[in-house]
Amino acid sequence: MLNGWFLWFILFWVVVLISLMAIGGFFMFRKFLKALPKDDGKSVLDWEEYYVNNTIHLWNEDQKVLLNELVSPVPELFRPVAKQKIAGKIGQLALEEKATSITRELLIRGYIIATPKRDHKFLRKKLAELKIDVTPYEQFFELSADMPRGK
Repeated sequence: MLNGWFLWFILFWVVVLISLMAIGGFFMFRKFLKALPKDDGKSVLDWEEYYVNNTIHLWNEDQKVLLNELVSPVPELFRPVAKQKIAGKIGQLALEEKATSITRELLIRGYIIATPKRDHKFLRKKLAELKIDVTPYEQFFELSADMPRGK
């Protein structure tokens, strides 16, 4: 029978491992839900990829640099996912508006809309660091990613 410090050691690791598996499972389940097809036959990830692929030619180097700068506060592990989601939203707006190129205004608007409400404080801080006035974009903070919008 286990007793003393070894019992507590084993119990500690059981709790740690179950907690880590639960956290990992939560994030895997969220990714799984995004990969499920919707009514139109495409998943959220499929639409993101569609918008990025159909607007990749509209991006110039300055806008790519600005997007990289805007997503820099996101932890490096999650940065590619954030960039894909934001670029997808920017691409969606560009296709809806039949834009001929990705402009700074379109990029900032898409970035704001694609950002969840819980991250708006960090978003505003980053835009202030870049000396970008958010006043013209205030209405887009209400169209945040937490609210269902379009596809």
